[in-house]
Amino acid sequence: MAEIVFDRVTKRYDDGQIAVNALDLTIADGEFLVLVGPSGCGKSTALRMIAGLEEISDGELRIDGELANDLAPRERNIAMVFQSYALYPHLTVAENIGFGLKVRGADKAEIDRKVRETAELLELGDYLARKPGKLSGGQRQRVAMGRALVRSPKAYLMDEPLSNLDARLRGQMRAEIARLQKMTGVTTIYVTHDQVEAMTMGDRVAVMNKGVLQQLAEPRRLYDAPANLFVAGFIGSPPMNLLAGTVGSADGGPALRLGQVTVPLDAAALAERPALAASDGRAVVAGIRPEALQIAEDDPSAPGRLCGRVAFVEDLGASLLVHVDLDAGAVVASDVTSEGDEMSSARTRLRAVLDGTLAVKSGQRIGLTVEAARVHVFDAKTEAAIRS
Repeated sequence: MAEIVFDRVTKRYDDGQIAVNALDLTIADGEFLVLVGPSGCGKSTALRMIAGLEEISDGELRIDGELANDLAPRERNIAMVFQSYALYPHLTVAENIGFGLKVRGADKAEIDRKVRETAELLELGDYLARKPGKLSGGQRQRVAMGRALVRSPKAYLMDEPLSNLDARLRGQMRAEIARLQKMTGVTTIYVTHDQVEAMTMGDRVAVMNKGVLQQLAEPRRLYDAPANLFVAGFIGSPPMNLLAGTVGSADGGPALRLGQVTVPLDAAALAERPALAASDGRAVVAGIRPEALQIAEDDPSAPGRLCGRVAFVEDLGASLLVHVDLDAGAVVASDVTSEGDEMSSARTRLRAVLDGTLAVKSGQRIGLTVEAARVHVFDAKTEAAIRS
C-alpha cells in the first residue's frame, strides 16, 4: 500500500495543450479515491501519470514517499485495470490471472497458489480452465481485476473499468469492487465520467474540469455543498436546476429575486450562507435540486412560487420526474449537463422530482415551492459558491 501525492503536477503536450494543470492532490494510504469529470477533463491523464504511461511536464509525483517522475512503469509496482479487458484469448482464466507473475519470474507453486486465492476472492474458482471467449462480460472484467489483484501492488489504478457492461452488471460490479477494496485495503484510484459511480464507490471524490481540480470532498459533501457552478451542475442525477437572479430584499429582509419570483431568505437560509445578508444587488445563480422542489399545496400562483406548465412527466415508479416550462420572469441559467456541455441560457425548463403517487399530467399548470435553506447560491461572475 502507498500514499500517492501530486505536487503541482502539470501535463503539457508538445502543441501547448494542457491536459492537467498544477494538480495538488494527496491520496491517503488505503484510500479509495474517485476521479470524476466529463470527457477531456484530465482524469485519465492523471491516472496514466501515476502509472508512468504519461510523462510529467512540471511538478512532482511521489509514491510511498519516493519521487516517481522518472521511474519506469515496472519500477512503480502499480496495477492498472483498463476500460477494455485486454485478456489473452488463447490463455485460460488461470493463465491470464497469473501472467504478470510468470513474466516476473515467480515459481510455478507460488503462481498457482496466488491464482487460486485470487480466483476464490473473485468467485472465479469454477472458471479457471475456461478461456475468455466462454465468459460473460462481468466474468471477463473480474478476470482483468484478478490479474491486477494477484500481484499485491502498492496501488490499483482503474480507468473506467465498467463502461462496457450493461446497467445491471455495472451495479453488481460497483459493489464488488468496493467490497474488494475494503478487504484488501490497497490504495485505489478509480476514474469515471459517471457521477453515480463516483458517489457510490469513493471514500472521497475529486471532480475535475478542463485539467483543473474543482473540488475534493466526501461524496455527501460534494452533493450538499458544491464549491462552484460546475460541481453543482455535474454532481446529482437529475442535475441541479440553475436560475439566474440577484440578491435583493423583501419585507425588510434579504431575499433572492429570480426574475419575477422572490424567495425570502429566512434565518435557516442565512445561517447556511451568512454572506448573503450583505450582498444586496449582487448577481447570482440560484441552484435548486429537483428533489428539493415541492408542489404548492395552497395557491400555486402566490408570491414565491415557481409557476409554469408541465411539459412532460417521466414516471419512475416511486417518483415522478416532472419537466416544467416556467412562466416568463424566471429564467433558467446556463446549465452544466452530465457530459459537461453548456445549454442555452434561454431555457426556461425546470426539473422536479415529486412523489410517484401524485396525479401530475402533461399540460397541467403547476406551482412549485422550495425551502430557502435548500437553495444553493453562486456568484454569477466567479461561479463560486456563496457561503460565509
